Amino acid sequence: MTTLIEVKNLSTQFGSQVVHKNLNLSVKEGEVLGIVGGSGSGKSVLMRYVIGLEAPQKGKIIYNIPDGFHPSQIGVLFQHGALLSSMSVMENIMTPLLEVAKLSVDIARNLALLKIELVGLPMDTAFKSPAELSGGMIKRAALARSLALEPPILFLDEPTSGLDPISAAAFDKLIKDLQKNLNITVVMITHDLDSLVQICDRVAVLVDHRVLIGSVAEIVKIDHPWIKEYFHGSRGERYFR
Repeated sequence: MTTLIEVKNLSTQFGSQVVHKNLNLSVKEGEVLGIVGGSGSGKSVLMRYVIGLEAPQKGKIIYNIPDGFHPSQIGVLFQHGALLSSMSVMENIMTPLLEVAKLSVDIARNLALLKIELVGLPMDTAFKSPAELSGGMIKRAALARSLALEPPILFLDEPTSGLDPISAAAFDKLIKDLQKNLNITVVMITHDLDSLVQICDRVAVLVDHRVLIGSVAEIVKIDHPWIKEYFHGSRGERYFR
């Protein structure tokens, strides 16, 4: 399986607080990779480095994606959607099509409508403002925007946070269906054990400033206090007994 992104010897420190220490991680083509870890383990910082919002303090990020790929083409779904409140849903989705792809307004509008349909939103959502949407609809609208440029890789930051169990399960299914149908790679930071079990091919656990990575079945066998508490606690009883 082709490696799309390699994180090599990443080290991050803020004052006396060490976040990452010689961390190595690979993202494989076509997988759904879940990233999990305790508070302060550096999940969000790692994501900011990989999507190009910040340069690593030490170490490097290597992109092995063809066709003139640039990190700006990575699709990103931020935790709270990050939709622009002054714009309609359609205008939010059109923005990268106009500003990055430099498409005409008519083409951008048509593509935005297609993305709205792709994520399972009613078509009249296009003309609504973010303030008129439910939490689940905001997630889907933001997902549509993240897919606007047809990225080869999609990053999701806590995609099911704030959703009720039914909506969260539906969103997980949507992500997995999109990954298969669009042939994209998905990396998601999550605390949702259901998401890890249901849709992730591999799980990367950030502990002790480094990464432990494998399938869920492999990770749950690791003898580490945080892994035991997370996977074998009350939330994991229905999966791991």
